[in-house]
Amino acid sequence: MLLRMSTLFLRTLREDPADAEVPSHKLLARGGYVRRAAPGVYSWMPLGKMVLDNVADVIRAEMSRIGAQEVLLPALLPRELYEASGRWTEYGDLLFRLQDRKGADYLLGPTHEELFADLVKGEYSSYKDFPVFLYQIQEKFRDEARPRAGILRGREFHMKDSYSFDIDDEGLQRSYELHRDAYVRIFDQLGLDYAVVSATSGAMGGSLSEEFLAETPTGEDTFVRSTGSDYAANVEAVRVAAPPAVPVEGQPEAQVHHTPDTPTIDTLVEFMNNAGLGRSFTAADTLKNVLVKTRAPGEDEWQILGVGVPGDRDVDMKRLEAALDPHEVALLDEADFAANPFLVKGYVGPTALTQNKLRYLVDPRVAEGTRWVTGADQVDHHVVDLVCGRDFTPDGVVDAAEVREGDPAPDGQGTLYTARGIELGHVFQLGRKYADAAELDALGPDGKPKRVTMGSYGIGVSRVVAAIVEQSHDEKGIVWPRRVAPADVHVVGTGKGDQVATAVRLAEDLEKAGLRVLVDDRKGVSPGVKFTDAELLGVPTALIVGKGLDDGVLELRDRRSGERTEIALDSAVATVVEAAGREAADREAVSRV
Repeated sequence: MLLRMSTLFLRTLREDPADAEVPSHKLLARGGYVRRAAPGVYSWMPLGKMVLDNVADVIRAEMSRIGAQEVLLPALLPRELYEASGRWTEYGDLLFRLQDRKGADYLLGPTHEELFADLVKGEYSSYKDFPVFLYQIQEKFRDEARPRAGILRGREFHMKDSYSFDIDDEGLQRSYELHRDAYVRIFDQLGLDYAVVSATSGAMGGSLSEEFLAETPTGEDTFVRSTGSDYAANVEAVRVAAPPAVPVEGQPEAQVHHTPDTPTIDTLVEFMNNAGLGRSFTAADTLKNVLVKTRAPGEDEWQILGVGVPGDRDVDMKRLEAALDPHEVALLDEADFAANPFLVKGYVGPTALTQNKLRYLVDPRVAEGTRWVTGADQVDHHVVDLVCGRDFTPDGVVDAAEVREGDPAPDGQGTLYTARGIELGHVFQLGRKYADAAELDALGPDGKPKRVTMGSYGIGVSRVVAAIVEQSHDEKGIVWPRRVAPADVHVVGTGKGDQVATAVRLAEDLEKAGLRVLVDDRKGVSPGVKFTDAELLGVPTALIVGKGLDDGVLELRDRRSGERTEIALDSAVATVVEAAGREAADREAVSRV
């Protein structure tokens, strides 16, 4: 059906919403694609729903291509399944929990691993039934503490989640690769500039995990790439190689020094370099001990944890939280220090932590035999030449120190540089975590039960829409790729004489020729407003029926390049169809790769 702006449920805005910070939030709201209903909750208007459906159509085609079957599961889920997997507590405050009138507990689904596993258990029981790929496109819910950036981080969001079920690990690997390749084709067709990076599994569990990130300065995820290879990883997933162990024999004895007024690394380094110890010191020679407290899901009691990192680096709390997931993590407050007087603020060392049986984890760079300047557990005192493995023994290592540009790449090739991105999709090799919870077994060829193994593969459909806008816009508005645009061509009748009538006739002819058409047939609206709306809405091609009509001339505008071409009225339909057809052919070529 022809989209007429005179009847389309649409109001564009000239000003940015007061709470909008990123381009996608501003432009999708101003263009009438979405409207805020509540914090982190958005309504999709007609044009926005068309874009959302276009993205979903690309996804559906590629899911069908690998043999996945679409289902639709409930968003309202019983507590029992999530209790069995442990995620009723692991998800913490992110879950929307509710009760029915009888007091039974439910949640609004953030993901559906548990329910899919239970579904397959009820239907399949033999190795001959596998592998099977199931997926859905559905609303998901997470109670974000600070929803922001419009549809990029909301409490309700549109998501494609698919799941693979295999009888063995080799099958899981094949299923994972099929989904990964499908994601590459999907994001290529959507015209996105993206990176595939190693990632952590978080509350999802499992082993191998990769993210698809759309590169943009407004992205909330930091990731790194190597200058010498194709290595790429989310910051949380970067693993630091430990230096070789150093023999402790022959190392100088540890000595405590009076170091007045040195509660910070900078003040300590300055003092040490003026102490006449016969050598110079840098922040990298010091051991910074950061104190946090952790709490396991469902527990009330906090446990104190010490984290030791080289003093030239800070603890990256996101990396620490990822390493300790699903435990909750918080910094110590004044009450915690008061309750534990052996923790001397600004002068904490490994000795007090280990002597008081507090867990102590260190950065991999704090290897056996390395010597450090660190707190001596008394005010205005530090210990010099405290040797790891001789004077203190940590409980383990943790990758929690900040990752910086110029750090060696973990694969040993080149150095790291940072970029920012928006998470588009995430693929996981889950293994048997959820199959174990559901007791999902199938009889193998030998007649004995085998535990099924799973993969999980998500795409944030609404986030993809926002990511496209973040990467494809200018100062005038959105610049949609044709594959996802609400229309192929925007016909604008400027409103004088028979220009509107001619615009409608051309729009009808273009629609008959197979194009999706939006026509601005509004009367009493100035040409300037119509042109502004056309640029804001971002349809790839605009056909302007204006003052040149009397001479049989129209104007064709390319939204991406800004190119403007005069074309003849008599051949306008053929010219526009040809231009759109070339782009469609290019798109099909990409999808076949």
